[in-house]
Amino acid sequence: MLDVCLLGSGGMMPLPYRWLTSLMVRYNGSSLLIDCGEGTQIAIKEKGWSFKPIDVICFTHYHGDHISGLPGLLLTMGNAERTEPLTLIGPKGLERVVNALRVIAPELPFPLAFREIQGAEEEFLLNGYRLKAFRVNHNVLCYGYTLELSRAGKFQLEEALRLEIPKQYWSRLQKGETIRADGCLYTPDMVLGKQRKGIKLTYCTDTRPTRSIVDNAAGSDLFICEGMYGEKDKETKAREHRHMTFYEAAGLAKDAGVKELWLTHYSPSLTHPEEYMEEVRKIFPHSQAGKDRKSVELDFEKED
Repeated sequence: MLDVCLLGSGGMMPLPYRWLTSLMVRYNGSSLLIDCGEGTQIAIKEKGWSFKPIDVICFTHYHGDHISGLPGLLLTMGNAERTEPLTLIGPKGLERVVNALRVIAPELPFPLAFREIQGAEEEFLLNGYRLKAFRVNHNVLCYGYTLELSRAGKFQLEEALRLEIPKQYWSRLQKGETIRADGCLYTPDMVLGKQRKGIKLTYCTDTRPTRSIVDNAAGSDLFICEGMYGEKDKETKAREHRHMTFYEAAGLAKDAGVKELWLTHYSPSLTHPEEYMEEVRKIFPHSQAGKDRKSVELDFEKED
């Protein structure tokens, strides 16, 4: 199960009623943060979640509204006597940008591990899930992310018995382990059925519509996507500044066949995004206007 919280839903500048866009995901005792704009710490506190389990922070790009909250967050982690390593993932220039911000947070009691994204796409295996970065189309180098939890097939008791596999190895095989014992080789595929549907989350902001978004978001249980503007007269402005309208995001959700769309990264001038949702749902019915602290638990599909 994934706990997902859209900590903030604003773009460009924080507002009294809207923090800057940031996403936090919790899984199996660890937490991942995507983007860390000004006010992210307050948003986490308002949600009632903890900084302590955060072990991965990803950045879509290095505009201030997506990274300016990092120095303060690092200091808070350090003041809490954190010693565990923290992994940072982001576009080219990651270490240079972070170290420049760390002028005001120069000493930390924990190490930072920098993982700079290489090329148009790159996958990372972290804490039991698979994270994929994919390039999008903004006015600086920018990436979207998908997070996937795979799910192995059901344990086939009849096969385990037929193959006379010792019972003490069954649980290890279910966990994907290959075992050599007593001159025999036991592999998970010997006792597991066809792989079942997992969980998929896609997050994308600060971009024009691109094929890479459709391809990588395909089949997502939740697609969180920027909708900078809801007003129809802002289409030209969206194109000029490499952002998206609500309607373009809904078109991507439809083309990608996702289960649900949350809009985020609103322009400061957009005070009531819900006013535009009727038109958005004509394009993609399962659309919602994201808001600060909007949360969901994504779980595996129930079986008969």
